[in-house]
Amino acid sequence: MNLTKKIISLFLLISIIIIPLTGCTGAKDSSKVLNVYNVGDYIDESLIDKFEKETGIKVQYSTYDTNEMMYQKVKSGSTKYDLVVPSDYMVSKMRREGMLKKIDFKNIPNIKNIDKKFLNPKYDPKNEYSVPYMWGTLGIAYNDKYVDKKDIGSWDILWNPKYSGKILVFDSVRDTMGAALIKLGYSMNTKNQKEIDEAKNLLIKQKKYALAYVNDEGKDRMVGEDAHIGMFYSGDYPLMKQENPNLKFFVPKEGSNKWVDTMCIPNTAENKKEAEMFINFLLDPQNAKVNTEYIGYSTPNKECLKILDKEIKNDPSGYPDEKLLNKCETFIDLGDFLKVYNRAWIELKSK
Repeated sequence: MNLTKKIISLFLLISIIIIPLTGCTGAKDSSKVLNVYNVGDYIDESLIDKFEKETGIKVQYSTYDTNEMMYQKVKSGSTKYDLVVPSDYMVSKMRREGMLKKIDFKNIPNIKNIDKKFLNPKYDPKNEYSVPYMWGTLGIAYNDKYVDKKDIGSWDILWNPKYSGKILVFDSVRDTMGAALIKLGYSMNTKNQKEIDEAKNLLIKQKKYALAYVNDEGKDRMVGEDAHIGMFYSGDYPLMKQENPNLKFFVPKEGSNKWVDTMCIPNTAENKKEAEMFINFLLDPQNAKVNTEYIGYSTPNKECLKILDKEIKNDPSGYPDEKLLNKCETFIDLGDFLKVYNRAWIELKSK
């Protein structure tokens, strides 16, 4: 009987020691690896280090150049990413094709920090599959040493013969066709063949004024003053301006593309809860501030916006007037109709 009591006492003692250790909610999980797939140079990597230290979760971070590249990689299933960062129209496409998991927002309490105007968008109407990450606009950068003030403010500047041979145009079917469509008074998402043909013909006329169709290399050409006017994303402008203070930026008065990049969890993700933890971490206002200041794009995080430097949040290149933003459109997934745009684009480029 005494021996039995000793055994029971010993068991209770062991239980008292072990249970608090195994049940500790603050314990770090060093066994988990979170696979994040993001656009190149699209996060302050000090935040990855901070997340790893706070949670013990290892982040395997890799990058891609375009939405389409990410889509093909995720679609192939060759790597099971836990978190990807698609743009608005790509969210719609991936959602339609069953490539995304619904997000459990119980694990993302910081969703409360996102401005309501970024929630329930057309590309994710019920706000089930995506969380806004960054946003911006498509606009025009120009060098005020060479460009007259009276000529700025409209898409018309791309067709102004005064600047012939000094204009850069995006080598991007949706962006450039979209700019022409808006100049004509049409939607950037139109499915009207006649309107698309009009936009194509307008751009064919514009080609004689263009120096080149460019992508990232256009930034260096603007900074180096090889070009005086060019189509750029709002987030590219701050870094360009640092290198050349003569550069200015505007969103055309007719409207433009207002895009949103998001955080999503692919259907093949093996660490969904950890992905939601990482999303929640990035939505913390202080973390979002660090990220926003590093990246240079605009934040949808209203609590982050409150603590951003005034010089940043009062800059109309990143945070345009609300009336102007109301004229802007977000690209939607066109499905098979994208072939019509691509055909028009090929015809345009061949001229």
